[in-house]
Amino acid sequence: MRIGITSPIVTRVPGVAGEWEASAGIVELADIASAADQLGFEYLTCSEHVAVPTEVAATRGGTYWDPLATFGFIAARTRRIRLLTQVLVLGYHHPLEIAKRYGTLDAVSGGRLTLGAGVGSLREEFELLGADFNGRGEIADDALRALRVAMSQSEPRYEGTHFRFGGMLVEPHAVQSDVPIWIGGRTMRSLRRAVELGDGWVPFGLSRARLREMLDSVALPTNFEVVLSAGTVDPSASPDQARAEVAAASAAGATVVGVTVAASSADHYIEQLAALADLHDLPGRGGISTTREGDSHDVA
Repeated sequence: MRIGITSPIVTRVPGVAGEWEASAGIVELADIASAADQLGFEYLTCSEHVAVPTEVAATRGGTYWDPLATFGFIAARTRRIRLLTQVLVLGYHHPLEIAKRYGTLDAVSGGRLTLGAGVGSLREEFELLGADFNGRGEIADDALRALRVAMSQSEPRYEGTHFRFGGMLVEPHAVQSDVPIWIGGRTMRSLRRAVELGDGWVPFGLSRARLREMLDSVALPTNFEVVLSAGTVDPSASPDQARAEVAAASAAGATVVGVTVAASSADHYIEQLAALADLHDLPGRGGISTTREGDSHDVA
């Protein structure tokens, strides 16, 4: 089973993020990313919100690092692990903007971008940015079709319902011939959108029974990725539970499992990654130091 990491620090949701994350920064994040890379984890995440209303931040959180800047830094500290936007809100961007900015990220990372994309749900943020909230579903569908054309082409040409372009150079662009696109959401429409226009589905906030029911109701394409969460795991203190949560996500239909790792510090987080890698026989297990750069002892 491939296991991805819901990155700490970059998104702080109340009740989920550890207290230590409030004072952690790019140095701690880069050390964690390097450890996850060496241990064989599938991906790291970074989400997108431009601005969150104060009252909404009480439940959704108010800290959201910009994924492009964050992944640009992380790309230089890693070699293998994939960089997953979970998710970009399609209605906030022109498809060529995404193709240029994230195509450049794909190029500088050596082809490690996975473009997680979603329709979005925060009306206040749409209104702030002058984006169409009510028509966001149709706009997102057209944007996804446009991105299929634009991500890996120097001279993309597209004629759709909301976006039309041609006769323009986009350099650099993605080095992957087909950048994987995973669609976020929690509705049947999001699953159908993912099946029709994407390469995978990244649902949230649904029970495993409901996920299994939804997945059984559609014919999934060959090599389609189903990315399900195992929730928060503590592989050192509760290894059996951590193993069981990953197995339950797999049984619900996951081809890739995402985890949130419980930790009390950046050093502890790296120790937890090593323990999780050992539990699931990831390819890089046992091959790194479980302390961050600058610490004096090595217990790998």
